Amino acid sequence: MYSSFRPLLFKLDPETAHHLTLQLIRLAGIFPPSYWLLHGMFTAPDDPIDAFGLHFINPVGLAAGYDKDGIAYRGLSTLGFGHIEIGTVTLHPQVGNPKPRVFRLVEDQAIINRMGFPGLGADYVARKLNKKKPRNLIIGVNLGKNKDTPLEEAAGDFVTLIRLFIPLADYLVINISSPNTVGLRRLQGRAMLEVLLKEIARERENIVSDHNRSTPLLVKLAPDLTDEELDDAIDVILRSGMDGIIATNTTIDRDSLQSKQREETGGLSGKPLHDRSLAVLHLLVKKLNGHLPVISVGGIMNPDDARTRLDAGAALVQVYTGLVYAGPGLVKQIVSKL
Repeated sequence: MYSSFRPLLFKLDPETAHHLTLQLIRLAGIFPPSYWLLHGMFTAPDDPIDAFGLHFINPVGLAAGYDKDGIAYRGLSTLGFGHIEIGTVTLHPQVGNPKPRVFRLVEDQAIINRMGFPGLGADYVARKLNKKKPRNLIIGVNLGKNKDTPLEEAAGDFVTLIRLFIPLADYLVINISSPNTVGLRRLQGRAMLEVLLKEIARERENIVSDHNRSTPLLVKLAPDLTDEELDDAIDVILRSGMDGIIATNTTIDRDSLQSKQREETGGLSGKPLHDRSLAVLHLLVKKLNGHLPVISVGGIMNPDDARTRLDAGAALVQVYTGLVYAGPGLVKQIVSKL
């Protein structure tokens, strides 16, 4: 079905197509007949797994970036996901970067985006999450700093966001690896990361002490780190008591692309990211030596890609661009073949 629909969808501007499909799946999640129809078509078989203290009905999740404001997670849950990551959410609303800011590289099965964390802000997303969620669905919230927040004050944004979302989310992600907010990736360096995660860890301890509630905290890393930079990040993450790592975000690398749009600035996702994301996973698994679980994301386009990541040591996998090219049946296909 999707193979017939995709050419029509691809005639639309990528951001328009994304908005349209997001609204359709949002509406499908509101009305019981459409909800149960999609649930019956796309629900994946159970393949349970436990990671960072949570129980997942299967290891396949939706990566951050698709449902930025948490408006459609009920409808998205019908597609078989074991977890859905909302965001990236910033403390205050912001419009993001100027349009056009999303580019479809069909020849490469890829997407370039330079969205810049557009969204309606943390309070809006919190209201969306303060409702009964679908049964057995794990909800993560991906957190980022506002564009106009200086890097030296980024911890303030993250601490306030954590305080707001700890009661509402099953896990939280510190996103310091998007290439589309100027300077953000500098927070992955040892010195700045130590300061940031120290303040975040202190805030979590305060919340646990005051409310006897904790929520797993994960850090999302870029695929473009050198081995030395990755070593530094791992060391800081371990010593700060974080609960896991997501690898990887989009890349600024442009090797071997065929599309005429390959020179557009922004983060590249999809098939060209596969090899680098897998290489980072191998390094992380080796260096972590079982001390933290890793969620692998980037270039997972089919069931074989997902199987490769899990065999390489990932606890969970996430998809996004793969859905754009393969369609909503991808999750069921992956879990059915695990």
